[in-house]
Amino acid sequence: MANHASAIKRQKQSVKRNARNRAARTRIKNVVKAVRAAIQQNDKAAAEEALKTATSTVSKIAGKGVIHWKNAARKVSRLTKAVNALDA
Repeated sequence: MANHASAIKRQKQSVKRNARNRAARTRIKNVVKAVRAAIQQNDKAAAEEALKTATSTVSKIAGKGVIHWKNAARKVSRLTKAVNALDA
């Protein structure tokens, strides 16, 4: 355990950030899963709605620095491509 006041504070901040970041990454997994489930059922309307939510969520989380912005862009791009493939 930390002995200095500043080190104790940093530890508390670290624990809080870790919990917040873990929740954000879980939220990303869940919204991506929702899009993929809609794609699996060939439901274009539901997939587009889920994609809209997923895009927003992933972008917000990337903006906060939880995941890298290129990782976020890649996720959104692949999901969009998969949803657009439902037409074909």
